[in-house]
Amino acid sequence: MKAASSLVVGLGALEAAERAAGEVLVGLGGVPDLAVLFASSNYWDEAGSLLGELRAALGSVPLVGCVAQGVIGRGREVEDEPAVSLWVANGFAAPVETFAVEYLATASGGLFAGHRFEAGGGPYLVFSDPFSLPLEELLLHLNTNVPGALVAGGVASGGLQRRRSELFLDGEVLHEGAIGAHLPGGQADLLVSQGCRPLGNPYTVTKADGRMVVEVGGRPAYERLERLVADIPEAERALLAGGGLLLGVAMDEYRDRQGRGDFLARGVLGVDPETGSVLVAGEVEVGQTVQFLARDAASAEQDLGDALEREVVALAGREPAGVLLFTCNGRGSRLFPTSDHDAGMVAKILGPVPTAGFFAAGELGPVGGKNFLHAFSASLAVLR
Repeated sequence: MKAASSLVVGLGALEAAERAAGEVLVGLGGVPDLAVLFASSNYWDEAGSLLGELRAALGSVPLVGCVAQGVIGRGREVEDEPAVSLWVANGFAAPVETFAVEYLATASGGLFAGHRFEAGGGPYLVFSDPFSLPLEELLLHLNTNVPGALVAGGVASGGLQRRRSELFLDGEVLHEGAIGAHLPGGQADLLVSQGCRPLGNPYTVTKADGRMVVEVGGRPAYERLERLVADIPEAERALLAGGGLLLGVAMDEYRDRQGRGDFLARGVLGVDPETGSVLVAGEVEVGQTVQFLARDAASAEQDLGDALEREVVALAGREPAGVLLFTCNGRGSRLFPTSDHDAGMVAKILGPVPTAGFFAAGELGPVGGKNFLHAFSASLAVLR
């Protein structure tokens, strides 16, 4: 497999599309089998024109992507300027299949329609609208009914005020559901780097109501949180300022010890001292293991570095064909003191491979063979 990428910054939609298409076609030296397109939210009203110009230049290649708060490419992270990131590849063992998924509400709850996922045969890329599709339910369906169907991708960001997304699927711009591509025969390593620091001790949830954690370890959750804040060192307490407090939910309840990288990070949205409850961004069930976490740049850097170094060992001297990087919109300049942090680490450790990606409102990636929706993480698809 061979890939090529382009990052175009500061141009209008038609000029950006023309330049990006020209650069990737020269870099690829052939006809692409797949195109992946990410555009910053500056192009929201021109998404259709941007896509149309690209399709005219690339032909009817299978194409997926989205408009996002910021985009990534060629070792850079562009958060505040108009930017288009385009990634193309060819040489797959079988034709790439693009698809859309929609969620249909029913009297018994709902069902997913539009695509039949299959186990094995290559990874899936999935990009989702956060307003119209319960993504965690889709991942639970895959983990339960299609084990081995592994997913990388992210939730489209930047559309909160408009309450809709811009998803690219071949020649269309969709606003609901999810879109994706199946890469049959594609050899890819799907990595997840979280990078939150565990605080205090893990506890078992003993009382919960949806997203409201009422008791952990037999005591009110808020009481546990108060005691934690009082006991931790000042340096860790400082990490909690400005929304740095999270609740981690263990991904594998059967691990003897839970540590950094073993929890799904969920934002703490509020507390109720009267009831002793803590409200989190995601449902929590009785019996799950949880631990308070803190957003931490040092932990995030170490975790990503470790994941990339393990990938270098797994590649055994071979260069990857390309990388797709999906990083949380709470990372970037909001977390790290230097610019281009995640993209720069990928380029430094894996080399100057064709790369594209975006800042997501939730990142998709497998851990231990199961698909999860992550927060404050970086998810990567490293294609061999």
